[in-house]
Amino acid sequence: MTKSPKTYGRWITALAAGAALLGVAAGAAVPAQAAERPVTGTVREPVDPAKLRAALGNLPDGVLAGAMARVGGRDGRWTGAAGNVSADPEASFRIGSITKLFTSTLTLQLVAEGRIAMDTPVQEVLPGTLPAHWAPITIEQLLSHTSGLPRPACYEQGRSYTPEEFVKTFTDCPQAGEPVTGDRITQIYMGSNYHLLGMVVEKVTGHTYTQELNRRIVRPLGLRHTYLPAKGDTSLPDDALADLPPADPWAWAEGGMVSNAPDLERFLSSLLRGRLLPPAQQKLVFEMPAHAERGFSRAGVQYYKLPDGTEVWGKTGSYGGYVNGAFATRDLRRSLVYSLVPVTDDQKQIEGRYFGLAAAAF
Repeated sequence: MTKSPKTYGRWITALAAGAALLGVAAGAAVPAQAAERPVTGTVREPVDPAKLRAALGNLPDGVLAGAMARVGGRDGRWTGAAGNVSADPEASFRIGSITKLFTSTLTLQLVAEGRIAMDTPVQEVLPGTLPAHWAPITIEQLLSHTSGLPRPACYEQGRSYTPEEFVKTFTDCPQAGEPVTGDRITQIYMGSNYHLLGMVVEKVTGHTYTQELNRRIVRPLGLRHTYLPAKGDTSLPDDALADLPPADPWAWAEGGMVSNAPDLERFLSSLLRGRLLPPAQQKLVFEMPAHAERGFSRAGVQYYKLPDGTEVWGKTGSYGGYVNGAFATRDLRRSLVYSLVPVTDDQKQIEGRYFGLAAAAF
């Protein structure tokens, strides 16, 4: 994980680095045209506890202070922890950009209800939020990271922004530049997309993001350990996975949630199974946009094909000292939720650990 530039928060670069597992660092091949991925390459072997224990490693060491992994699915279950982390299988942690899956689900539910459309410009929902001379940026482009939004070049490290203030770090900042549009468009992983989507959820519903999150996802699924801390709340529950310092900035709808492994497994399984979205929107979970160089579906779900051909779907997330992931095969025969506590900024070493966990789990 590289050091943050002076004008960026460390948590922003950490969130972006977290995308590596599914298609970024590994260079996952994706179709050139929008197409739904078939159900292929599913796991066939039973859960192997010995492999999983070995993948966690003998911790702490020079890379990780501790690690936790939970494997589930129809072929068996396993939970383990190593090093300086709680052995409680329901320990809570900051999930970082896995939050984006909750935000995309809320957005797609609003699309299903006809309250917005995939081709609705965000400028139409949030007038005056983006510069008037910018080309229209659609809901779909925000979801799939194809909006071309510039980076928040005027972000001040350590400052806690409101969503509206955060948006101004790239709209009112000359150093940020203009959106990448037209023939130059590509899939650029950007947390700013999901700040805007969170604002869309609030504007369309007339309720806070937290209220919609709880009403539509947390309570229906019985996610007892899943919540979005209020602005200024830097604490973690007493059952936290690791004793880490407070996370200062407020990552909100792009990366601010707290959860645990059982809740994340239940949420991801429900999302992939189609329990949270009707069929028209569920298709988007597995459909890749034309510009999918970084492996995100039209619904913002990450896709990756492991070296043995197994295909997994989910999301990575890094925030407040945790590096996490929640993935599953499309047929839900196997799932993996992990949380690592690194003691190094060497991203390649950290990647090696979670790639090793993925290889052992799937």
